[in-house]
Amino acid sequence: MLAFANAKINIGLHITEKREDGYHNLETIFYPVKLYDVVEIIDAATTHCVIKGLTVPGAEKDNLCLKAYYMLAEEFDLPPQQICLLKNIPIGAGLGGGSADGAFTLKLLNDKFGLGLTVVDLQRYASRLGADCAFFVENQAALAIGKGDELAPIALDLSAYYKVLVKPPVFISTAAAYAQVKPTKPEVALKDLIHLPVSEWRSSVFNDFEDSVGEVFPEVAELKNSLYLAGATFALMSGSGSVVYALFEKELRLPELEKDNQLYYNV
Repeated sequence: MLAFANAKINIGLHITEKREDGYHNLETIFYPVKLYDVVEIIDAATTHCVIKGLTVPGAEKDNLCLKAYYMLAEEFDLPPQQICLLKNIPIGAGLGGGSADGAFTLKLLNDKFGLGLTVVDLQRYASRLGADCAFFVENQAALAIGKGDELAPIALDLSAYYKVLVKPPVFISTAAAYAQVKPTKPEVALKDLIHLPVSEWRSSVFNDFEDSVGEVFPEVAELKNSLYLAGATFALMSGSGSVVYALFEKELRLPELEKDNQLYYNV
């Protein structure tokens, strides 16, 4: 069995406070986009993960697909599986690719072996994998608060916009990004701001990571400016970066940005 694990973007992101457990509370809106990894599970003699496509840094034991398998194997009698991961979603980009891979592995295992896990059950397991993993269970636009694992559906449809992702040649550590940001409570909640016309988001919907990331990687801020100059209705860095996405009212190409960056069109 296989699944296409899609990426997400963040429509706004506020870091509201530091938690006693070392994490941060935030508010953001997760929105799915059409950029995919492929996850496949196959019966095997031993459980292992084969990765193709983009290089995934770190030890195999830290792979979220394997963590998802072993988490369920602790409670269910699962036979060994080969997990094949075709990695297309860029890493260190703020697109949640690894989280999507883990969540979709949970869903594949649930379906293949008839585990009977509900959406709520799957979200509970996914939250143990990572703060934003639970979003990919239902995979619909959602307001996220807490660590990013407390979700509420939100009416948001951006299908009328032509979406472009731009990945500069830099890797941004999520932990390093959090270390530089100063939590502040916004004057207006994101769940209210999101109902403004998209044309007004530029002056009202922000990502708290952008300032600190921009100090270290000025090319991220330059990309955002370039997208606005190209006619974007709205542009923002996703998550803790480094991808900057833009919403356009019509289809276009941006060859001047393709020279130094990876672009994903019509996502």
